[in-house]
Amino acid sequence: MSVSNITVYMPSVLTLIGIPGLESVQCWIGIPFCAMYLIAIFGNSLLLIIIKSERTLHEPMYVFLGMLGATDIVLASSIMPKMLGIFWFHVPEIYFDSCLFQMWFIHTFQGVESGILLAMALDRYVAICYPLRHATIFTHQLVTQIGVMVVLRAAVLVAPSLLLIKCRFQFYHTTVISHSYCEHMAIVKLAAADVRVNKIYGLFVAFTVAGFDLIFITLSYIQVFITVFRLPQKEARLKAFNTCIAHICVFLQLYLLAFFSFFTHRFGSHIPPYIHILVSSMYLLLPPFLNPLVYGAKTKQIRIHVVKIFFS
Repeated sequence: MSVSNITVYMPSVLTLIGIPGLESVQCWIGIPFCAMYLIAIFGNSLLLIIIKSERTLHEPMYVFLGMLGATDIVLASSIMPKMLGIFWFHVPEIYFDSCLFQMWFIHTFQGVESGILLAMALDRYVAICYPLRHATIFTHQLVTQIGVMVVLRAAVLVAPSLLLIKCRFQFYHTTVISHSYCEHMAIVKLAAADVRVNKIYGLFVAFTVAGFDLIFITLSYIQVFITVFRLPQKEARLKAFNTCIAHICVFLQLYLLAFFSFFTHRFGSHIPPYIHILVSSMYLLLPPFLNPLVYGAKTKQIRIHVVKIFFS
């Protein structure tokens, strides 16, 4: 049997089925997803407005927090409209090139979010371990350069994944993607060709971005804790520790979900598909939903300005 009889040649349209095995209840799953998305957009937008309007919050920590909020808005908005279209309006079709663009967009801003968390960890490290030098090290120029480099690093590293799919694959086993959004490995598995190069490059990008950031974030906080526990006054220790709690909460929930999703997609064949798809979707939606709540609750300056806005 020839290849053309069993495969599809360069499909123009792909089909996203949503959550495999839960198609009958997807309309109900969409309700909490939509609620989380709306809260994420509102919370992060409020965070950006407060940071931009209050000059006292134009410090590196809050600037990075604003970058994180903007990234969360873009990341959540890149998947939720299409996902709700599948769940509620039964519109699963997506153009092939649009699917590739969504894939690049999602993975790029995942890398951006990881890079911003690294920058926030380094900011806390310098602020606590070298407080007298913090203002001279983390200048506004350096903060801007870090923001640009974080975006460029992610965009440049993810772009070859898109080109490897577009240029290497011509024949596909199917046009149906067993996912609720266009994820890299979900698209690669459709191809009727050797996908080892794509898998290897995907692993390379994941460990170059997330692995590198995770190592340095962990080392930064270890050094921060060592410094904090050496402080003589109990109040000073509690204050320094409290400034790191919000960062650690965000850092843990992001990377735990990320690595669960990453490894189950490649090695978790025994895990039911609907569990993997739900976790993957939550991985993109939960951080934007939780980040403004965590920082709003744990950061006194932001909490004060939120109260001012609502009770002015």
